[in-house]
Amino acid sequence: MRSAENKVSHAGAGNQISKILRSLLCAFVLTGILLLVLAGLLYKLSLDEGKVTAGIILIYVLSTFVGGFIAGKLLKERKFLWGLTVGILYFGLLMLVSLGLYRSLQGGGADILTTFFLCAGGGMLGGMLS
Repeated sequence: MRSAENKVSHAGAGNQISKILRSLLCAFVLTGILLLVLAGLLYKLSLDEGKVTAGIILIYVLSTFVGGFIAGKLLKERKFLWGLTVGILYFGLLMLVSLGLYRSLQGGGADILTTFFLCAGGGMLGGMLS
């Protein structure tokens, strides 16, 4: 009997991981679309650096919010925790991409910490409101 319970619990964990990955994929697809829109606005309106930075921050928060919201809808229990997980994973992948492209982290420690809290908070809020 114990073996059957173990298999069910592993199947449930695989299903949770799949749902988290789908939520994360949705967040990154949304990020790509919104960054293209921001690039178009930058081209057409000649936005200054402050507005572009604000746009990027808004994109991070909105994307993690949507990813957390989707995770909460898919997983149905402990929604805030799954949203937080999506936000943290989003931040981790963001840092890996930054390291891969620039061979260093962009910004100082305070900027990185702020980005972490924005991503984690956006994901958690999305999960809570799902």
